[in-house]
Amino acid sequence: MISIVMPAHNEERFVGPAVAAAIRSAKASGLPFEVIVVDDSSTDRTATIAAEQGAKVIRIERSQIAATRNAGAAAAKGDVLFFIDADTLANPDAVRACLRAIRLGAVGGGCVFTFDAVLPRWARALYPWAVVGARVFRLLGGCFLFCTRKAFDAVGGFDERYFAAEELIFIRKLKRIGLVAVPRPTVVTSGRKLRDFGAWQILGLARRWIRGGAGAFHQREGLDIWYGERST
Repeated sequence: MISIVMPAHNEERFVGPAVAAAIRSAKASGLPFEVIVVDDSSTDRTATIAAEQGAKVIRIERSQIAATRNAGAAAAKGDVLFFIDADTLANPDAVRACLRAIRLGAVGGGCVFTFDAVLPRWARALYPWAVVGARVFRLLGGCFLFCTRKAFDAVGGFDERYFAAEELIFIRKLKRIGLVAVPRPTVVTSGRKLRDFGAWQILGLARRWIRGGAGAFHQREGLDIWYGERST
């Protein structure tokens, strides 16, 4: 069984299409599936829209992405887990490729993503390098990840000490126990963060990682790109 876990906070604009795309993609696999939207502290119609599209909705009050993903995994029944952001559109090719990777021995991985609209010039310049990093070094963003339930349990899920970069920590732990795959198909995600925040703010987060390591993300402060107001 496939379990698709979708963390969401004030995503009423995006969550409907995201859930619909997840359901279409899971159906195309031919396997039993469920879509679980974890509504973390939303104050808009995120939960209502997700339920109308056919998702199971659970509510938490943590305002933390790692905890949100873990809550969805705890409620999931599948032996394969997908973690798909509420502003990301899955597709059948991506889901089938991830399932194929598992059959071939991968413990998890993720797909490279493209964006839903034109990006700022600086982001367009950096994007090809990010793709190389994802495919060669398996440095994967968190908008579309997958793993077996066994692997998820073995690494202890997402580390809730982190308010950001938890997906990189998760992938690093998966690499220690087995093969991490980056299938060829891509998915589409929102580029609003890159449009709303300037290059220096985005690159400042990279400097924060370089200077302080993963521990630099143990606090929510300064992480407005994830925890600030949502762009519409």
